[in-house]
This record gives sequence, C-alpha cells and structure tokens, in this order.
Amino acid sequence: MTKTGALILSALLSAGLAAVAQSPIDGTWKTNMAQTKFSPKPNVFYLSQGWYHCISCNPTYDAKADGTDQSVTGQIYDTVVVKEADPNTIAVTTKKGGKVVSEQTRTVSADGKTLTVKTIAHPMNSDQTVTATATGKRTGVKPSGVHGTSGEWQIVKVEQSENGLTTTYKTSGDELTMSQPTGETFTAKLDGTEAPVKGAYGYDTVSLKKINDHTIEETQKRNGNVVMVNTMTVGGKTMKVTAENKVTGRTNTYTATKQ
Repeated sequence: MTKTGALILSALLSAGLAAVAQSPIDGTWKTNMAQTKFSPKPNVFYLSQGWYHCISCNPTYDAKADGTDQSVTGQIYDTVVVKEADPNTIAVTTKKGGKVVSEQTRTVSADGKTLTVKTIAHPMNSDQTVTATATGKRTGVKPSGVHGTSGEWQIVKVEQSENGLTTTYKTSGDELTMSQPTGETFTAKLDGTEAPVKGAYGYDTVSLKKINDHTIEETQKRNGNVVMVNTMTVGGKTMKVTAENKVTGRTNTYTATKQ
C-alpha cells in the first residue's frame, strides 16, 4: 500500500471511530407538545374578596389581588402581581429581583368548564420571550362565591413557541453540554457531580447520571433542594423524557424529535 493510501485508510478508520463514539443524545431536539402526557394532578387556586390564594403552589401562599407587588417566598419568583380584569379573567405577573419572570392572562369559558392560560415568559439571560397557551379542564365541583377562574384545573393541552421547545446536547468525553435558544445552559459530567446552571430561574445546579448508552438521568436543584428529575431515553431520532416535578408532585411525559 502506498503512503497516500495508508493515510486515506487511516482517515476513514478515524472517521468511523468518531461516528461510533458519538452519543445518541448529541444533536438538536424539538419537543412535540401534541404527544405530551400531562399529569392529572390539578392546579388549584382561587380569588375571593380581593385575595388570591395559590393552593397547589409549594409552599402555598396568599396575596392581595390589587394589582400591586406582593412578596412571596419559596417560589422561583419573589413577588407576584394579581389583578381582576373582569368576572372571567385575571392577570398574574411574577417577578424576581424586580425583573418580570412571566405574564399570564387566565380566562374561563362561558360555561365555566375550560380555562385558557396565555403566558409570556421572560428568560433570565435573553431578550427573547417564550409564549405559551395552556388549556385546562375543570375537575371537582365548581366553587361558588369566588372569581370565575377559581377552582381545580387539569392541564390537557399546551402550545408553545419554538424557542421554548428546542434543546441542543453535545457530549465531549465524560461531559454533556445542554443549551437552549433562550440562554439556558450547563456543562456537567455524567458521574452525578453537581454543576452550575446559567440562565434558569427554576434551578441553579444540575447533576447527570448515565444509566446506560441510551438513558441519562438529570437531577435539578434549587437552593440545594431537588426540584426536578428528568429521565431521558433516546431511541434513534426519538427521545422520551419523563419529568418528575418534586415540588408540585406532578409527572409529565414528553417526546422530542431530533432535527
């Protein structure tokens, strides 16, 4: 074999080894919200006599619904603003350190059975906004003597802007880097070591554990407490994600497709 031929063969073999070494999770993934299975556990809140009560929040809290900043503790935000727009609509704005985290408009249908929640989320480190529309169905008995949006609501559908559905993963040795268009990112080892997170309100550290060649368990913490455990399993161009919210006690299942 000539020297040139040997070099070509070596290059081909190296390319083949690199392809084999690539992790199945590497690439950009887009969540398909139409295939999401939402937790049946309802969101519970009510507005009565000028006060907003978030019952399903952990910890629960009460806030004056007078359109002014109200301090809360234990949430990803530290103030909330609640205002009654009309008998069927309320506006809820959350803030962290004076910066808006999210803006919501919650509207109940004329028959009182459906709640539509329109959200504009403001990422920590990005000028982009993420928009979403969630639909909830009423569970339990419709309460009386309270605002129309009050009650127990089970989320059945969510539509979201693409910048909130896309995630890119890249492995390098024993590390995995995650990044999103909204500026959220981290790089962590696959041995369970905690690593810092940038650009996220919901969690400030993450740890990753490689279960097998196709499955990774991601544990998110906020202020030292576990808030979410995601189990991500890749099969070809499909990723199944089981998201266990340790704060609210809800588990959702997502499906993402490699782009």
